Amino acid sequence: MKRIGVIVGGFSSEFEISKKSGATIIANFPDNYMPVEITLTKESCQASWNGSLFDIDLKKKGFQVGDEWISIDVYLVYTHGDPGENGRLQAVFEMYGIPYVNSGTLASELSFDKWFCNQFFKGFDVHVADSKLLLKGDTVDSEEITGALGLPLFVKPCDSGSSYGISRVNRKEDLKNAVEKAFREGDSVVIESFLDGTEVTCGVYRNEEGIQALPLAEIVSENEFFDYEAKYLGKSQEIVPARISDEQTRKVQEVARRIYGILRLRSIARIDFMLVGGIPHLIEVNTTPGFTEESLVPRMLKYQGKSLKEFWTEIIGYELR
Repeated sequence: MKRIGVIVGGFSSEFEISKKSGATIIANFPDNYMPVEITLTKESCQASWNGSLFDIDLKKKGFQVGDEWISIDVYLVYTHGDPGENGRLQAVFEMYGIPYVNSGTLASELSFDKWFCNQFFKGFDVHVADSKLLLKGDTVDSEEITGALGLPLFVKPCDSGSSYGISRVNRKEDLKNAVEKAFREGDSVVIESFLDGTEVTCGVYRNEEGIQALPLAEIVSENEFFDYEAKYLGKSQEIVPARISDEQTRKVQEVARRIYGILRLRSIARIDFMLVGGIPHLIEVNTTPGFTEESLVPRMLKYQGKSLKEFWTEIIGYELR
């Protein structure tokens, strides 16, 4: 029986959410594989084995328990943010020829950066919000930015996988504070024009039959947008299936499958859109979406009638074929 190391934790603000996602995945793992939880922090990397923690050498694919060496055959990276969702772990694995299940280094890094991802997909005629990039040290010209993008607008860290640091700005005088807040979470910031529409999201994965799109979820936040509180503290309605027409659903799923294919993603991804005038506008691509019992992808699967175990059996069976 192959052992699969499920790597959780990481260096981002969503450490605990990653742990919960990993616990849900492990509780619903395929019967013919043995999951081993591996918790990664900046200080340590430890495998959980028979109720105890052991330091693991990721490159050597295993850890020592007394006189026994416990080997890991393949990794499933499920950290939200740095260093998994941005592709850094995958780069190490590829350098040393270590197998893993997730999307590759380039796809992960590109999709992780909100600015680069959206600029990339503009070249494939995917609709995105108008935006402006700021780097640390750039002058924030509130007059020029609001004149070009209008109000309200959104300020986001480009290179952060978490929901922290994002602000909706309704007044010009609040822009500089929002930019400072975003820079506390990342090294670059994107300012985006407001998209007035219906927010929907689509889970996408691969199996033997090709790229599959799950039923859509509609996001209705009690806050001004789908922030950390809305996402994880229950301050939103997440309606499955989304209350849009069948034609609009098919259109979003078609764009989501196309994005998944262009990026050559693997395993599960969740792709977020704003539906404006019936046209899907890409918000962002998530290559390790939340996977707690309350998360969006598990709810999509429940509506479809597919168990979480069936789902991971399909994914791991295909990706390790």
